[in-house]
Amino acid sequence: KARRLDFMSITKEKITVGGIPAIIWGKSADKAYIHVHGKCSRKEYARGFAEIAEAKGFQTISFDLPQHGERADEDYPCDIWNGMADLCKIYDFAAGKWQSLSLFACSIGAFFSLNAYAELPLQKALFQSPIVDMNRLIRNMFEWFGVTEEELHEKGEIPTPVETLSWKYYAYVREHPIEKWSIPTAVLYGGLDNLQPREAIEAFCERFGAALTVSEQSEHPFMAESDAPIVADWLEANI
Repeated sequence: KARRLDFMSITKEKITVGGIPAIIWGKSADKAYIHVHGKCSRKEYARGFAEIAEAKGFQTISFDLPQHGERADEDYPCDIWNGMADLCKIYDFAAGKWQSLSLFACSIGAFFSLNAYAELPLQKALFQSPIVDMNRLIRNMFEWFGVTEEELHEKGEIPTPVETLSWKYYAYVREHPIEKWSIPTAVLYGGLDNLQPREAIEAFCERFGAALTVSEQSEHPFMAESDAPIVADWLEANI
């Protein structure tokens, strides 16, 4: 089981990578995890992950995705193109600093990673609540908000209470399904996840040989008080 962690003990160095605010966590090591957060999160929330990773000999680099954290007011959308560009900047920096790199990514961060990192030599990937079928999620949003594909094509963009639907984004997602992923991967999925159906996660794991752990009573964000030890135990077992 996960140890009680002294979250004040880990060192952190704030840096900027190609204009992207980032943090390097933990004492010097020759291997590291790139930590990619999900929607409504920020680089500072990697602290708990970094503490566990440090105990296993890894440093961690976390960073703010577009329109998150220190970048909340930037006119730089958190879309697939900007997400991929930023992940590539972070990877290039990290590859020049550490001998060995692995990946932790959550939700939309996992979707960006699957698109940006499929060809790169990562040692391991850990995905928490990953978006592996964005096409299906966008089509679900059509149903939730009474939008048709034809209407989106005509208007280009349609605001919703969750986020703005974009025809350009939808077209990219349809044309670029996840077809290659050879990195050894472990997935943590909540049985009550309302963004990705279980069959989509199971199909991804079966296709790419990923190890799946399901927490039946957890929702997509894994933010309930009872979820903290579940996530920590999973990380302890897989980092």
